[in-house]
Amino acid sequence: MMIMRHPVAMGCALALVLAGAALPGLVHATQPKKGFEPTLPVAAPPQPSNGAIFNVNVGYAALIEGPRAHTVGDLLTIQLVENLSTTKQATGKIAKSGSYSVTPPTAGPLVINPAALNASGASAFSGEGDASQTSQLGGEVSVTIAEVRRNGTVFVKGEKRLLLSQGDEWVQISGIVRLADIDQNNTIQSGQLADARIVYTGNGSIGRASRPGWLSRFFSVINPF
Repeated sequence: MMIMRHPVAMGCALALVLAGAALPGLVHATQPKKGFEPTLPVAAPPQPSNGAIFNVNVGYAALIEGPRAHTVGDLLTIQLVENLSTTKQATGKIAKSGSYSVTPPTAGPLVINPAALNASGASAFSGEGDASQTSQLGGEVSVTIAEVRRNGTVFVKGEKRLLLSQGDEWVQISGIVRLADIDQNNTIQSGQLADARIVYTGNGSIGRASRPGWLSRFFSVINPF
């Protein structure tokens, strides 16, 4: 038994499949990225006790360091204070004109209408564009120190996940922090985070409703107008 399929429908279906595979913008991540898991502290090998009161196997903080985070696995709180605003304006204008005129003889066999020998041309262009964007992000996220470097900086990373009734939300942060910028409460602002990577997204019904469907995104990509 042979089933006949319409060639136009098959072509459209094939185009949609190929477009979904070739255009990464049609696919939205619905799961948090890997690599932001907390880093556990490195366990030092046990050393034999020498009978003194001081025991090297018990963790302690030096008087010059205090309780501030400084080793792998220590906790650090980052205050998200992101308030960015950008504005851009561009204006362009071009104008050009030219003319050509010939005066023929007024007597004799070469008399020509002067209006037929005159030519002129003009072109003009005017364009203007405006763009503005404002973004704000606040809150606190605790991270852990993943790497300690010789120049007095540490690499931190961490995430916070929220399980809501209408979907999940998560914040992922990573970057480089100077140990000297950490206050006595083990807190630092996000503006002091070098090479910062801050991701705030989520999934669920509210997130899906705020984004256009895959068919609308497909036609917005291939639309030449």
